[in-house]
Amino acid sequence: MFDVGKLMEMSNPALDDGVTMGARLRARRKALRQTLAQVALAAGVSEGFLSQLERDRNTASIATLQRVCESLQMSVGELFASQPATSIYRHGESHHHEVGSHVRKVRITPTSNHQLEGYIGEFDAYGSTGDEAYSHGDSEEMLLVISGRVEVTVGDRVDLLSALDSVSYLSSARHKVREIAGEPAFVLWVMSPPSY
Repeated sequence: MFDVGKLMEMSNPALDDGVTMGARLRARRKALRQTLAQVALAAGVSEGFLSQLERDRNTASIATLQRVCESLQMSVGELFASQPATSIYRHGESHHHEVGSHVRKVRITPTSNHQLEGYIGEFDAYGSTGDEAYSHGDSEEMLLVISGRVEVTVGDRVDLLSALDSVSYLSSARHKVREIAGEPAFVLWVMSPPSY
């Protein structure tokens, strides 16, 4: 059986950017606000084993790492990828995804981020994230209006926001956004920890 831990012991236990595999696992678990017991149960390992893995005092097979990573909503590859010290977002080079009705959304943070996730939303006149409110994860989420005017519904509360206004809420609360002035609007969504 191939053992990633043994492979890492043959070289330097720290990865290219100086962060160990265990430290990445622990950081991801904490970012998701999961306990050792919750992740261990989901991955089918003992809490003690997971604790030792996070402290780089134990090794794991690829199959075990896959289960642990799956429970942490990450890929095994993310454990070994060097994390850039700086990430540049260039709006003109980004791939925008259509969401809702006449809204485009683009990620502005790397998918490897474990603490923070951000998106820019471009709303056409009267564009909306959809008729139905939605929820995702259990992150703290903030929406900041960059330009234009939008109506933000969170649960039963409805607020009208203009440029540089913001609203914060839990992403687990049902929410939706729509442009209300008949003109384009830009918003910024920021979530911690990532929930998409």
